[in-house]
Amino acid sequence: MQEKDIENIEVELLLDALHARYGYDFNHYAKASLKRRLQYFLSKQDLVYISDLIPKLLHDQPLFTEFVVDLSVTVTEMFRDPDFYVAFKEKVIPTLSTYPFIKIWHAGCATGEEVYSMAILLYEAGLLERSQLYATDFNQLALKIASKGIYPIDQMKTNAKNYSKFSQVGSLSDYYHAKYDSVKMKNHLRDHITFSRHNLVNDHHFGEMNVIICRNVLIYFDTTLQNRVISLFKESLMPRGILCLGRKESLINMDSSLSFEKMVNAEKIYRLIATGGHHDL
Repeated sequence: MQEKDIENIEVELLLDALHARYGYDFNHYAKASLKRRLQYFLSKQDLVYISDLIPKLLHDQPLFTEFVVDLSVTVTEMFRDPDFYVAFKEKVIPTLSTYPFIKIWHAGCATGEEVYSMAILLYEAGLLERSQLYATDFNQLALKIASKGIYPIDQMKTNAKNYSKFSQVGSLSDYYHAKYDSVKMKNHLRDHITFSRHNLVNDHHFGEMNVIICRNVLIYFDTTLQNRVISLFKESLMPRGILCLGRKESLINMDSSLSFEKMVNAEKIYRLIATGGHHDL
């Protein structure tokens, strides 16, 4: 048996053990990405074999929490991919402005930078006061950071550069208080965001949303889980609701692809439709 085959057996045993012990199901994460993150965690623990992790993670819950953090995708920034926010402002905001109340779900919000970016966008469009944003993730540590809205000040240079590509209304510094080596997002943004734990792998649909934003999350799932998540989003959207994915993500070959039409192809912004034929997604 080749070393690669043994590694696959180890991964399968580990994932089954963690599912049985903690209820976390990582079986449908993209295997290549999963193995890279497992190797990174092994090196941190000074271990050689993936199977060595099984007894440690089963008997040490704080270590498992650390493991979940490392397995989660939390690399993000404010106004990441500024062209997406420009497209959202130009193509989606005119529709949202006709609604008496707006509900937006950020699925897989990580540490929250992108949901605060959307709150700023809505504020500048005059829509924040009638909007509620729901930011969810399965990583509780990331959610805690997002809920506090406190970030290292050295990150703000990149964030401000992104913002300047999206908006010429003001300065990103208008939306946070700086103190020492950190910044804190202003309360008038935070007051319109509800943070809660939600696992896209196991949990059910999430209310009836006008917009669902889930960017750069599906690329870490296999096809089976991608289909499940898109179906979940379909169930969670109001009629003609908007779905926003990452640039490297697509509804092509998804089971629910016929239920959506393109709004902005380059930025992967879709609209839920009731009927119709294939829309070349």
